[in-house]
Amino acid sequence: MVSISHVAHKIATHIPYLLVLIDMRFQGVKCGSADNHMEMGKKLLAAGQLADALSHFHAAVDGDPKNYLAYYRRATVFLALGKSKSALPDLARVIELKPDFTSARLQRGNLLLKHGKLDEAESDFKKVLKSNPSEKEESEAQSLLQKSDEIQRLTAEAHRSFKNKDFVTTASQLDTIIETCAWDAASREMRAECFIQMGEMWKAATDLKAASKLKSDNTQAFYKLSTIYYNLGDHELSLNEVRECLKLDPDHKQCYSHYKQVKKLNKQIQSAEELLKEQRYEEAVDKYEAVMKTEPNVHHFTLLAKQRICHALVKQVQHSSKALAMCSEILQSEPDNVDTLKDRAEAYIQEEQYEEAVKDYESAAQLNENDREIKEGLEKARRLLKQSQKKDYYKILGVKRTAQKKEIIKAYRKLAQQWHPDNFQDPEEKKKAQNKFIDIAQAKEVLTNPEMREKFDHGEDPMDPESQQGQRFHQHFRGGFPGSQGFNPFESGNFQFKFNFN
Repeated sequence: MVSISHVAHKIATHIPYLLVLIDMRFQGVKCGSADNHMEMGKKLLAAGQLADALSHFHAAVDGDPKNYLAYYRRATVFLALGKSKSALPDLARVIELKPDFTSARLQRGNLLLKHGKLDEAESDFKKVLKSNPSEKEESEAQSLLQKSDEIQRLTAEAHRSFKNKDFVTTASQLDTIIETCAWDAASREMRAECFIQMGEMWKAATDLKAASKLKSDNTQAFYKLSTIYYNLGDHELSLNEVRECLKLDPDHKQCYSHYKQVKKLNKQIQSAEELLKEQRYEEAVDKYEAVMKTEPNVHHFTLLAKQRICHALVKQVQHSSKALAMCSEILQSEPDNVDTLKDRAEAYIQEEQYEEAVKDYESAAQLNENDREIKEGLEKARRLLKQSQKKDYYKILGVKRTAQKKEIIKAYRKLAQQWHPDNFQDPEEKKKAQNKFIDIAQAKEVLTNPEMREKFDHGEDPMDPESQQGQRFHQHFRGGFPGSQGFNPFESGNFQFKFNFN
């Protein structure tokens, strides 16, 4: 259903057009005549209705092909729409029909100058000066002719510099040329080549993008653009540009060969990213390894693949040591890679190297202070570092942080049998065993309780009154040793020990 506001907008847009029609009706202008279209076109042009004005000037040209003003008005609209290429033939037709129309010739000369057609532009300026122009036209023609002469000289110098492989000087000379000849595809292509030789690839891409629009069927510009984007590691932009080349020439050998390579690589990278989203990390690693085989020579793609492999390995906790090695390799060449710093920090946490994790998160925070993940990761790493300097229940039981409940209970039973105080007769050894046994029992209690284990994994010690900020815990059993928070280490689930103190 069409909204009222949409209808109102449509009406408001066409009000100037309707007013012109009403005005012409009052003036008695007949519809359909060339004069009618000229009159309507002029009024619509004055009202800023360029598309409607252009339609009427088209009709005026069709109705009277020898009306030089119709061509001139249409050229004016083309220029207002930014279509200088379309304006040039109309201005040429104006000059053909009326050679003494100096405004049209001056305008065409100016356009030719902007397109870099210097000889043709100079011819127009000289003819204007010989045609008894107005004072303003004469001044403008002289100024433009002088500018054209300067560009001619500078162009010759630029070609000499380019031939001598002095690309910095050539680029500087072309900067000045392009200020005047902004629509000259050849100058932009030459400057792009200079930028390529200078290693300024993004600048080269900007010039080639302009050249691909300024020059019809410019397959070579599209091919160069695609290869530049490819070597910069942007496979999607590369694919877009090489497709434009093949639209113009499906049989273009260079573009077709490059297209097959880019398409294959693009598909592999997209597939790998989908696997990461689906948390199929092992498959994602395999896919990114395939990316490196498909394109082993472009550093950006190798770096991307290794970075994503590092990320996938971190997500697989059992591969934390491999993740550390891969992330460290990336950071050797890109020490400010924030994502890799974050991934390596997580790998360090998995490897219980908390000081290193803190350092990586601090480095990442300096590079991106507003990243929430970095802030949270740094807080976590600092908590775990502080915790590791106190009591670590995983280390007490000798299990990894990823250990399952069965592994924890198995480790607990083994250590409980080993350190049961009844196994020791010497008073000092018995006291030491008693403290050790308490630690073992506390570790089992914390790590087999999901809520307590989660707190511990986030840097809190559920058995430490200070860590709990004064929170009181339920007494799970009678008595207990000093510091045991009321836990009875000798009655734990179905596994119990009984012994007598001497």
